Order: sequence, then structure tokens, then C-alpha cells
Amino acid sequence: MAWRGHLSRSVKELRFLYCQTSPASLSAREFVHRNYKDLKTLNPKLPILIRECSGVEPQLWARYGKFALSLRFCACLR
Repeated sequence: MAWRGHLSRSVKELRFLYCQTSPASLSAREFVHRNYKDLKTLNPKLPILIRECSGVEPQLWARYGKFALSLRFCACLR
């Protein structure tokens, strides 16, 4: 996916938040497991933070300068 190499042009930080054991967080865990290495290799200066917290709904936060955008993970991101 070509978008992976262009993230650091506009995104200042990516933050993944999910539960370690919850079935609702399965797609978020799988996404991070499959894509973290490529994202970090293609965007070495982009901070990618992974936060695991028991019982939390899976979320992805993207920070653009002063503004942040929050997305919820769903099964469609697999």
C-alpha cells in the first residue's frame, strides 16, 4: 500500500489504543501486528505509539500539527 510511505508528510503522530485480550480489539491488534514494521521502516521519524489498556475500545489517533483525529477500529480494517 503506497499510503504507508507518505504518512510522515502530513501526520505528526500515530497512537493506537486497544485492549490486550478483548475480542473487540482483535482487528486493531492484527492491524498493528501486520503493519507496524512497514510503517516504521517507511516513516522512521514518525512517532507510532501503541497503548494497551484493559477494557478500552480500540482507537486510532492521528495528530496533524495542533489537531488530532480519532477513529474507531472495526472488523473492516482487517
